[in-house]
Amino acid sequence: MSDHLLSIIHQYKNDQESVYNTWFINNEERLKAFRSIRRGVLQVIEDIKSKRFGNDFKGSSLEFVLSCITEQKQVFEGASHPFYWKPKLRIPDIYENQSNKIAFGQFLENCIHAKNEEQVVKEIEKLDALKIKGLGPAVASILYFLHPTWIPPFNTAIINGFNYLFKDKKKLGSWGEYLKIREVIMDMNRQHCNELSLDTGAFSGLLFEIGTQKLLLGKDEYLSETERNRLEKLIEKRHKEKRAETADEHLHNEMQFHLLKIGHALGYDVIAASNDRSKEWNGNKFTFISLANFPPLVLDKEVLNTVKLIDVLWFQKGTPKVIAAFEVEKSTSIYSGILRLTDLSCSLNSKEEVLYLVVPDQREKDVVMQLTRPSIRQGNMEMKYICFSDLRQHCDALCKFGDDHSIMQKIAKEAV
Repeated sequence: MSDHLLSIIHQYKNDQESVYNTWFINNEERLKAFRSIRRGVLQVIEDIKSKRFGNDFKGSSLEFVLSCITEQKQVFEGASHPFYWKPKLRIPDIYENQSNKIAFGQFLENCIHAKNEEQVVKEIEKLDALKIKGLGPAVASILYFLHPTWIPPFNTAIINGFNYLFKDKKKLGSWGEYLKIREVIMDMNRQHCNELSLDTGAFSGLLFEIGTQKLLLGKDEYLSETERNRLEKLIEKRHKEKRAETADEHLHNEMQFHLLKIGHALGYDVIAASNDRSKEWNGNKFTFISLANFPPLVLDKEVLNTVKLIDVLWFQKGTPKVIAAFEVEKSTSIYSGILRLTDLSCSLNSKEEVLYLVVPDQREKDVVMQLTRPSIRQGNMEMKYICFSDLRQHCDALCKFGDDHSIMQKIAKEAV
């Protein structure tokens, strides 16, 4: 099995359109998601403790968490479905049943603060013993973002890939089956971590590729015409997704460059996100107008790491004083961008900086919906949004006629 698996891993890694290359590595959105999801889970726990967690998935803090997860695409595309409230079936029974709701909150709290994987497994076994209707191993996709080296994500495609690769017949909805699968995944991951990663997402991505038949374990002569047509459609779908992601990335770089250019022209020190500083747009390298080093903001280490991932920051010249912060959103979660800006605002506690979301024109309704949520309005932050088309169209004029950051109000909009 070892040599065969090694050859499959190499096939997986060499495919430039595989989950490994398009999601697992070189993906700053994936890295940003971990902080946003962790913070979202803490909010779920707090809402349950304070009895603010409602009787429906829609509009809850849990929906925000699952939105951040599902917008990771590919492996997590359907991760939110098991958490939708199904009134006729009364599942998952964590909305109307107060005892179950509290048990779920305590489970999340114990898991997020766990010091080792044995503690998390023990919490899973305790949750399983409660037999809460509809609350199965779909929760593992949340736990993965809390402890990626201990808990592999789980869905239909992953279990199909597992069963196909290991000639097994494990079932989807059982925590007991999940823990058995986890043992095998952890063992295989340890054996092949040099080829993949200690992060179980890499191996789970491999199983996902096998389970969706995007990665074949050998020749395809055995495929029927129907199966071959299905496979060709899957491959074409993957090509389209890859082209769309490339276009998204190019657009994101363009908007970042416009913001850096405007801030620089207005006389501010500007800097791009820590994992974007080597990028360029249309031959213009970010490093030529961006600060070489991040200013010395006095923040908690974890918060500082999050702030450094904000797409563009403007600072008062020669100082660490933040003037404006910009999060450029594409197809990713608007809420996760709001969380990063909120972290910055709450940590600085000056209320002088202006926070902006920069969004595609077609997502204007989404950003208005998020910014008008009571939980965001209660923060009393000045958070506005700018549409891509306005930023692109007026960039040169803002550079030429602007005196300070207030010029951005000419194209910024408020959610009302």
